[in-house]
Amino acid sequence: MHQVRHLLEIKGSDFYAIAPEVPVLEAIKHMAERRVGALLVMRGEQLVGMVSERDYARKVILQGRSSAQTPVADIMSSPVLTVTPDTDVFDCMRLCTDSRIRHLPVVENQRVVGIVSIGDLVKAVIDAQAEQIELLQRYIAS
Repeated sequence: MHQVRHLLEIKGSDFYAIAPEVPVLEAIKHMAERRVGALLVMRGEQLVGMVSERDYARKVILQGRSSAQTPVADIMSSPVLTVTPDTDVFDCMRLCTDSRIRHLPVVENQRVVGIVSIGDLVKAVIDAQAEQIELLQRYIAS
C-alpha cells in the first residue's frame, strides 16, 4: 500500500491555516471559500491545533457563543494527531477511524508538509484495490 508521501505527490502538499487569535467567523469563511472542512491552526510555522466545522457546530453554535467574538484558540482541537510522510495509508485510515477524525496533518522534522483527509485515504485504497484486481485478472487470463 502507498505511503502518505505518495498521496501528497499526487494531490499536492498545499494546506490552509489560520492563526489562533483570529475570530471563528473568519475561519468559517476561509473554510467555505476553500471548500474544506478544517483548517490547521498555526502560530508561524508551529502547528498548535486544528479547527473544523464540527468544532464550530459543537463549541460555538450549540453553546450560544459569538462567532465574531470567539477566537479560534477557544474552540480548536489540540493537541493534533499527526502522521509522517512515511506512514502507511491503512495506518492513517485506522487512526482516523479509531480517533473519529477526518483530517491528518503530515509533519516531517517538526514542520507541516501537507494534510490528508479521510476522502484522500479512501480514494487511495480504492485505487490500490482496482490496481490489484486488474493485476489478478491479467494473471488469470494469461
